[in-house]
Amino acid sequence: PLQLISEIEHIKEQMARDNIHVVRFEATDLHGVSRSKSIPSRFFRTKAIHGVSMPRGYLELTLNPTISEIKQITASNFNCDIILSPDLSTFRVLPWAEETARVICDSFTVMGNPLLTSPRHIAKQQLMQLRDSGFALYSSFTYEFCIYGIAEIVNSKTISFPAATILSNHDQSFIQDLIDGMYHAGANIESFSSSTGPGQMEISLHPEFGIGAADNAFTFRTGIKEVAKKYNYIATFFTENGFCNSGIFSHSLWDSNGQDNLFSIGPGGPEFTDIGKSWFAGLLVHAAALSCLMAPTTSCRKRYYAYSKDSKDTVVAKWACNDNSCAFNLKSHGERGPRIENKLGSSTANPYLVLSATIAAGLDGIRRGLSFQEGSEETEGSASLKPSTIPLKLEDALVALQADECIREALGDNFVRYFVAMKQYEMETEEMDVERNKFFEYFI
Repeated sequence: PLQLISEIEHIKEQMARDNIHVVRFEATDLHGVSRSKSIPSRFFRTKAIHGVSMPRGYLELTLNPTISEIKQITASNFNCDIILSPDLSTFRVLPWAEETARVICDSFTVMGNPLLTSPRHIAKQQLMQLRDSGFALYSSFTYEFCIYGIAEIVNSKTISFPAATILSNHDQSFIQDLIDGMYHAGANIESFSSSTGPGQMEISLHPEFGIGAADNAFTFRTGIKEVAKKYNYIATFFTENGFCNSGIFSHSLWDSNGQDNLFSIGPGGPEFTDIGKSWFAGLLVHAAALSCLMAPTTSCRKRYYAYSKDSKDTVVAKWACNDNSCAFNLKSHGERGPRIENKLGSSTANPYLVLSATIAAGLDGIRRGLSFQEGSEETEGSASLKPSTIPLKLEDALVALQADECIREALGDNFVRYFVAMKQYEMETEEMDVERNKFFEYFI
């Protein structure tokens, strides 16, 4: 089509101006990890039209597929190629990679059908459902991560440094490169701060409508590691004690034109509208399945145990207004108006799956007319709904995901089958994963 050719020629002109020699064609696997092929710039036009082939297994199972792993599922097409077709609107020059740009791709079969296990495809399908219902999602991710000194550089086994150190003048160039580089790559960092642990940092990305929020999180997850390496640091989403850092998903529901926040009646009105309450009630009802996607490893779920005083199997997903200690925090201050922070997640969760499942759960709450009674500080929970419980163990969360018809339908049976098989394999080889994580390379 003429429009496609015009876009390609516009990008080629930009590549010539910026002296771009290589373009990465990137796609997300089930973990949210970037898988890519790098294409010399002279082949960009052809590959932008016809796509780039990649073995299907690279995107569908674990980070290091093995023969024994493949036996976990019946996948007759596992060894076939899929095609990475670029979304040209995501083309960005990467400031931290020399003479390199990237474009985010959607995954298709060789027959031209969307790959049903593609997290980005699933997210786009849910966004279409949302748009057809007359809504739009305005959302962003907040990530914690750790910065460590590389062992070979500091001549020690593993040296971490307090968060304050990274904010000193000595490392100001690293911070500036990170913030400026992410901005030019599309991931607009709204705030950057130290956190509580050694070398632990926190960033919040600026919210966007639609798929852009997940694309930006996807960009950050790879980019932070590459920027850190330039300064002889290691950036990881794991802490030294084996925990995963947190990942928060903040969002609000707007009309399809992005003009009005539908969680807000306006100045002087209630903090949350009826439609906001229904959306939030949907999140509570589906909290167990949501947790499986937001905290998808045994390491992710270790944080839940701190809140499980009365049970060894589950923890209550508490909510409150402007209370950062709760799993669901309803915030009403700030220029964006009312929004929901889902704090169940870890920074290793796939942002496209978090986006997808949130939309499915929220829409279900609206369609069923669910609601909850806003309580005082002394009265937690809901008058209309039973308190939502979250499984502590990953194996129980997988059961909850498979039993949740709404979330399973939104993600698709193909995806759920692959996802569950992948997680079951990971639990069987947990000791191997712990060894990999010592060197912070498993989720690189």
